[in-house]
Amino acid sequence: MLRSMLVLCLPVVAFAADVSGRWNLHLVRFGEIASSARVELKADGTKVTGTLNELKLDGTFEGDHLRLTATRPDGSNWGAFDGRLQGDDIAGTVKQGNDEFNWKARRDSATAGAPKTHTFEPKVFYRNFSGAIPPALRINPGDSIKTYTVDAGGVDSKGVRRAMGGNPETGPFYVEGAMPGDTLTVKFTRVRLNRDTARSGSRIVPGAVQPDYYRNAKFEDNFDSSWKLDLVNQTASLAKPGERLKNFRIPLQPMIGCVGVAPPSNQSFRTGWLGSWGGNLDYSGVREGVTVYLPVFQEGALLFVGDGHALSGDGELTGDALETSMDVEFTVDLVRGRSTQAPRFESDEYLMASGIANSLQEALQMATTQLANWLQRDYKLSASESNIILGAAMQYEIAEVVDPQMHIVAKIRKSLLAGLQ
Repeated sequence: MLRSMLVLCLPVVAFAADVSGRWNLHLVRFGEIASSARVELKADGTKVTGTLNELKLDGTFEGDHLRLTATRPDGSNWGAFDGRLQGDDIAGTVKQGNDEFNWKARRDSATAGAPKTHTFEPKVFYRNFSGAIPPALRINPGDSIKTYTVDAGGVDSKGVRRAMGGNPETGPFYVEGAMPGDTLTVKFTRVRLNRDTARSGSRIVPGAVQPDYYRNAKFEDNFDSSWKLDLVNQTASLAKPGERLKNFRIPLQPMIGCVGVAPPSNQSFRTGWLGSWGGNLDYSGVREGVTVYLPVFQEGALLFVGDGHALSGDGELTGDALETSMDVEFTVDLVRGRSTQAPRFESDEYLMASGIANSLQEALQMATTQLANWLQRDYKLSASESNIILGAAMQYEIAEVVDPQMHIVAKIRKSLLAGLQ
């Protein structure tokens, strides 16, 4: 009895909540999330410091009450946060000059455990790149996914139509901890054909040739542009060739036409489109062993993949590559707090930067700028130093000319840069 009484009389120790760590923050205006960002906080007693993108945070945390002042890099005041902690959530108000609105934050749930491999069986395929689509699977940075895609017409490896045409996508995959301002990395470790048939267009799009060529060309209305894929010898040939093309063979080069994330500002685009979020890139360099870098615009990134090609010529000139279904495996990771602004790619041999715009000239300018910035940031080069390297050694590829936007890739051999680090 005495022992029980001693236990009952022990004092209750209250452990203070801790706001230290990584938080995913949302600014809320008129009931709508206006912007999202990652916040890093560190508590030392009641004093709290931290960062919100480029903003510096200073304040206090007492009980459950958090007060923070945000200052810009130039030292000017950005605004003040006032909030209450409840479990893994903080909510309150922001004052910015005469403006007042709400904010909320949730503790970053990304785990630091061992990477996992997920085998994902798609049930539904989507024809929009959009942050409004519910995640098909939630994964952590470092995780890998084994899955498959249907072809651009929605047909799977068994010849069964699973979706309407127009590049139906597998996913989207929600990456825990991904926030606007980050870069998502997608390394394709396996891109393999899973059937022996493909289809393509048979006429070059008018925008790729001079008007008189297209006007005078005598196209065959019944030309059969179906292909058979020799998976043993890794070649493609027409399924029903005429006499002149009966010996035409071309090596296979499996690639992924679409890889993208949810676009910025809650926008939604059909899967024929491409832009800063990636999308219908149709770049033949997106194949096994290549890493794709995509800027993150919405929380969780929401990664889509699809539009498998057995091979494609530069520009996808007939409006289609050799469209087929594909087995894919890829590993996803995050570069936190740094954004590429546009898609980039990396292989064992090349660094590659995208330019996506309304004209080939604008796309070329963007691709060149992206690659110059890449060299200057990662290799600590001056503008003059990066420019002399690009002027001597850069290469261009025309990835896409048939979709709503033009896509040019600027690339440089990594071997030429090896001595710079």
